[in-house]
Formats: sequence, structure tokens, C-alpha cells
Amino acid sequence: MATVTIYVDDKPIAVPAGMNLVQALKEYADTDVPVFCYHPKMKPVGMCRMCLVELGTPMRDRATGEAIMENGQPKIGWNPKLQTACTQTVSDGLRIRAQGTVVEDGRRSIVEFLLTSHPLDCPICDKGGECPLQNLTMAHGPGTTRMVFEDKLHLDKHVPLGDLIFLDEERCIQCARCVRFQDEVVGDPVLGFHERGRHLQITTISDPPFDTYFSGNTTDICPVGALTTADFRFGARPWELTNVPSICPHCPVGCNISASTRLDREAGGKTVIKRIMPRQNEQVNEIWICDKGRFGHHFTRDDQRLMQPMIRRAGGAQSLSNWGEVLTAAAQAIKGAEGSVAAIAGSSISNEDGYVLRQLVLAAGGSMLGRWKPTHAGEDIVAQVGVGAGTNLGTMGKGDAILVIASDLEEEAPLWYLRVKQAHDRGATLIVANGRHTNLDHHSTATVRYPYGSTEAVFTDENVRKMLTDAANVVIIAGAEGLQLDASRSLMQRAAKFLSETGHVGKPNNGLMATFPGANAMGLGYLGFTAEATMEIAANPPKVLIVVGADILYDDPTAAEWLDKVETVISLSLFPDELTTRSAVAMPIQSFAERDGSFTNGERRVQRFYTAHSPIGESLPAWTALSRVLERVTEARAKLSAAAVMLEMTTTIPAFADCRYPELAKVVKQSPDVGGTDLYYGGTAYKNTGGLGVQIASAVESGAALETGAPVDASASAITVESGQLLVVPVTVLYNREWTFRQSESELMGGHVPAPYAEINEADAEALGVAAGDEIEVTTGGVTVRVTARVGLRAPQGVVLLPRNLAQAATPLIMGAGVVARAREAVSAV
Repeated sequence: MATVTIYVDDKPIAVPAGMNLVQALKEYADTDVPVFCYHPKMKPVGMCRMCLVELGTPMRDRATGEAIMENGQPKIGWNPKLQTACTQTVSDGLRIRAQGTVVEDGRRSIVEFLLTSHPLDCPICDKGGECPLQNLTMAHGPGTTRMVFEDKLHLDKHVPLGDLIFLDEERCIQCARCVRFQDEVVGDPVLGFHERGRHLQITTISDPPFDTYFSGNTTDICPVGALTTADFRFGARPWELTNVPSICPHCPVGCNISASTRLDREAGGKTVIKRIMPRQNEQVNEIWICDKGRFGHHFTRDDQRLMQPMIRRAGGAQSLSNWGEVLTAAAQAIKGAEGSVAAIAGSSISNEDGYVLRQLVLAAGGSMLGRWKPTHAGEDIVAQVGVGAGTNLGTMGKGDAILVIASDLEEEAPLWYLRVKQAHDRGATLIVANGRHTNLDHHSTATVRYPYGSTEAVFTDENVRKMLTDAANVVIIAGAEGLQLDASRSLMQRAAKFLSETGHVGKPNNGLMATFPGANAMGLGYLGFTAEATMEIAANPPKVLIVVGADILYDDPTAAEWLDKVETVISLSLFPDELTTRSAVAMPIQSFAERDGSFTNGERRVQRFYTAHSPIGESLPAWTALSRVLERVTEARAKLSAAAVMLEMTTTIPAFADCRYPELAKVVKQSPDVGGTDLYYGGTAYKNTGGLGVQIASAVESGAALETGAPVDASASAITVESGQLLVVPVTVLYNREWTFRQSESELMGGHVPAPYAEINEADAEALGVAAGDEIEVTTGGVTVRVTARVGLRAPQGVVLLPRNLAQAATPLIMGAGVVARAREAVSAV
């Protein structure tokens, strides 16, 4: 990296060439320049003028271009007026006066100007205690005002930009951070300015209002109390909060978050999560989180949680029990199964939960370890050719290429969507391949359409191959939309083979990622849990089935048929779901917020989460309950802590060899340097004190040869669509009605979770006599669901897009041929 020498208050400092001056002063000269509009993740605009400094450059002879010398030193030409540091980049010999009377007078004037119509409501402002304007006023403000009170501009104090974010127009200082974030970072300009001068105000320009998955980030970067969130507004003071490092449990990104907790009167004096904030990890989520991760934590204290163990008595009735009885009953059932024991693990249980579950099944003589949901295959392939150690999507740009295939990335992994979009903004080639249009298409270099069922055409497309082959670095992000399980494995095999043949494996910013469901599918994959095993369990039900953290009957309406053949179901669940009420034994388990543990994200990074609040009811960590069952089955001693479980994993599971908790907790200085006391610089995203995690090396990085197994012929399971039928393709939507989101929907986000719907093509709708808004029935795989019709061009002709987990009842999990009819009418597709 080329460096230049700048002089800060006459002190020479070596900094990277071309770096923004504000960032260079902060990170290399230990000099904080106050800012309001500048943000290190966005382009500088120089709107607030708070970052004023004196600048000088070496003078040069116009004829020769040589530096003019004076007393043996370059003669410096100082700008006659103060300059905005945020709009400058460093150059060799640049002189900066960041302190001094002239600079302080300039900053004092800017603060005084900003306060001319700013309300003096700090005591009731949610930003109080972490407010950049408050802090900089104390540091640089005049202390008195010359403002005539009658000239103060009065504006609206409680303006809902949407149902999640509120605007106080009087507090806004028009820095445009929120507007620029939506435009530059998200690429979805749903905010804008209206009016002029002192009347200039933020407004939402989308319908529904402020329609984005990333709205909460605007409150983090707002340097005043103008933008606040609906869930935290007037809820607590920042200095009252204890901030606990954690990991978002909703998707494979593994966003680093901080749970702000406090003893709460309304919760009976118990500790509760008052808000979720982003925690900086530049290689994972930078300083951003999506709104589901921010506002989707209410399930951790949901009063509908399963509170006590339950057992099915003689005669079939299920009743409350105690831990000793249910653990003994579970152990007896397992010992009596004579080895016919299997397990299905939900994709968001922790590594420690999965490890003890694995131990229990193997100790009982079983071998089938299934992973739920069985929609994606190929964790073993990602383990071999996944992105190399040190990969950071935030550093990909010109000369690099990214292929997103069979995935609606915005819905399945929102922060990957954000980071891939920004890589394209920096010049990376972005290819989006899917059977339909997705929002990522708007930011792509090229789009490829293929018929649902097989992705073979993408890897034989010469244009695609050339764009990827010619790139310096290549990352492929694979989903499974519109694919059967064998077609999903076929896609992973093709991607791995292509990456290996073109040399794009085993190094940073090269390799394979996948949008596996949940927060820990990769961790479970390393432990031997697979979607294929789930299908085998369904085909050959065992005598005893242990289900942990998987709502099987809500996710798959066809599961009841094979579950009825299981003699004993042992369920460990957060909620009294349908499977729990049918189980012989039901055990309440703790959420991610109630215990310690770890997840392995889609980039194979093992990351710790920490206990944020007290347990609900009599719930236990899943690993604890399973360990106590194992103790009764084998007389092995139960583990006493999650750290002890991970310690054992480091000696028995090679992939986790370097993942002891102290290693997971290590942190290093990150750039940009946010999260300190200078909240004006990067916003209120938290500095990472809980650990950056450990990325498991891919097999090819360790010198192993690629072994993806025999090529899968996906055509063997191709779906035949008969005359009068349409292809029903289940799709993932971010906001849904899974148990872990229902309480957030009820308390906060009801307007964001749509009523159940299906999307059909205009031509198919016309043939069916269906109009947008009609009630229709979609029948596939023996299951009929009633939904509202959406008519548009996203669905290809002959295809029905049916979102999963929107209805209260189960909807189809996998793709199949089906019939669409208007509700209460026997009209089918022609």
C-alpha cells in the first residue's frame, strides 16, 4: 500500500495515499475532527461544515513544476479560508492545522448556526447520552446564544416516516446521512428532502412509507435525535443499559449485534432486551443490520413460550411435568429403541446443541442426523471450497466477479445483498441468475434466466463463463429457489467444479457461499447433519425421533403422514408448536438471548453469543437438556457449560480445533474506527468487544483434493406439469409468521408481514380469470392453501410463486405441480 507524508499541526504522519482526510487524521494522527454529515461508509458531501481545518500545500514553480524552497524547506501556500476536511483526500506534503483559534472559531460558529432552531429538549430526547450534537456542543459550542427566541422555527415533533421510524422535524440538522444511506448504501432511495432553506425536511417517497429492510440503520447514523425507533422510543436511557455482545439468529449472515438490556418494571423486575444494535465486524456485517435482526427479538420473552416440561401420560393425555421425569422418560424411550433413533436439528440451534445431540444419537446406536429445513444441500461442498480465509465482501470491487444464483438474496440474506450490491458499486461484475426477477437485478452487470428445476444452463453460458473466468477473484453465492434437493446438490457440485477448474478457490475473496436456512446450518453440516438425512428419516421413520428447534409440521404440511409412523417423538422447542403437543416428551429450551453459545455462519465463521437476560420459565439450553438425557443413557457425566462443550468439540471435531471460546472472543482494531466515544464519526454502532470469531479453513486451503461425490442427475426428479397445472414454487420472504417472528409482528411489525399471497403471471391470471386481490386456492402435493392473488411479471408464465410461512397453517415446503382456482369456484388453469 502506497503511503504519503502529511503534516498535522507540524507533526509528520505517514498515511495511505488517497485516504479521506478525516479518516486519516482519526486513524493515523489520533486527531478527531468533529463531523455531522460525514460518515466513513458514505461519500463525503461537505454539507454541515463542522469539519473545518486550515489546509496548506507545497507551492510549485509554474514553469518547472519543481517545489519552491524556503530556508531549505518547501514553501507552503495556505488556503485563505477554512476548508472542509471531509471533502479532501491526503496528498504528499499536505499541511493541516486541526487545532487553533481560527479553527475553533469556525467550528463554534457552525454549532451556533445549527442550534438556532434546534429544540432544547435534551432531557426528554432518546438520543440524550449518546448524542453527537450534544457532545460537540459541549466541546465546541459557544455556551450562550444570540438567537432571538421569537425567530425560532417550529416544526412537527412526531412524524411517522413508517411504522418503525419516527422523525422529529425540529431536531433534524439536514446532514442527509439517512437520505444518502438509502441511496448510496442500500440503493433504494425511499427518503428525500422537500422544501428549501430552514424549512428543508426529510420525507418518505415510497408506498408504503419508508419501505426498506434497513430503516433502523438510519437511526444509528443520525447525529441528533431526529430519527428514533418505535420499539425504543421513550423506553430507556443509554446510560441505564447493559450491552451484551450477541449474534443474530435469523439467517446465515451471522450479523454481530449488541443486546441492550435493563431491569424492567413491566417485566416484573427482570432483565429484558430494550433494543438490538449493530456491533462492528467488518468481515461480516460491517456496522449494519437488517430490520428483522433489529426488531425481531421479541420472541425471546414471548409469554407464549413453552415454559415447563411436558409428558404424555397413559391414555394419551399430555400434561405438565418436571425435568427429572421427562429426562428419565426420554432416556428410557431411547434405550428401548434398540438403535432405531434419529434426530432432526433446526438450522438455528447452536453448535453446542448440535454436538450433544449428535453424541446422544450415536451413543444410542443411531446414525441419521437430519437438518431442517431440507430445502438446500451441500454444506459438505462449502466446507471444501467455501470462500478462503480472510474473505471480505467489503473489499471486492473492480476486476472481481460475483455470481448470485437461485436466490432472492434480499429476502434470504439481507446483509449479503447489501454488501454484494456495494461490491458492484465499486466496480465488481455482478451476475444474477434466477428463474425470475429479483431486486438484485437492478444492481447487476448481467442477468440470466433459466427454467426452474435446473441451473445447468448458467454454467454452460459462454458469456457467464467468460466474465467469471476473466475475473481476478470470484465468489459464487448459491441458493435453492426453484430446485429440488438433488438439483440443489447438482448446483453446488457445478459451482465447486467451476471454481476449482478456474483457480478461484483456497484464497481470500474466492470460493462458494450458500443461503442455507437459519443461523447455523454450516455448523450443523460440520457435525454431520444434512438435508438428505432428513429425507431419509421421512422415508424410513425410526422408533424414536429427537427434534430440536424445528417446527416441522408448520413448515411442511406433508410431514404429519410420516411423523405418525414414529413411535416416540421427543421434542425440544421454544414454543408449544403442533409437533410439541403431539410429542411423548416436550422440553422447553432457551433462546440465543438466555444462554452462551456459538453459531457458524455461511462464510464458516464461528462466532460467540453471550447471555443477555434470564431464562423464561423452566427452560434449559438444548445442550444441557440433551446432555442430561445422555447421562441417563450412557452414564457419561453431563457437561456443565457451553464452554466445556466447545472445548470437547475442539478435540473431537477437526473443523472446530481452533474454536475455543477465548479464541472466538479475540478482537483487533478495525477500520473505520467506530463505536468509541466519538459517536459523531460512525454513529451508535457498537465497538466489538465480544469477539470477531474464527473462520474455519476450507478443505482445499488445507491441501485436500476436491471431492463432491458422483455428479447428481437432477433431471431424474424433474417435475412434470400436466395440462391444466402450473408449477408451484415456494419462495422465502424475510418477514413471515414463523414462531420466532410472530411476537415481533404482534408488537411492532404487523404492517410489514403481508397477508398470505401467491404471485402469478399476467397471462396465467388472464387465462384463469383471476384479478389482483382475488382470493384463490393453490393445490399441490395434496395440500390446498387459500391466499390472495398478486398479478405481475416477477412470476414467469406457467409458474406460481408461493411464499413460505406466511399463513397461520402450513404451506408447501418444496416445489411441485399444482392447480390454481378462484376461491369457492372450480376454475383451474387451462
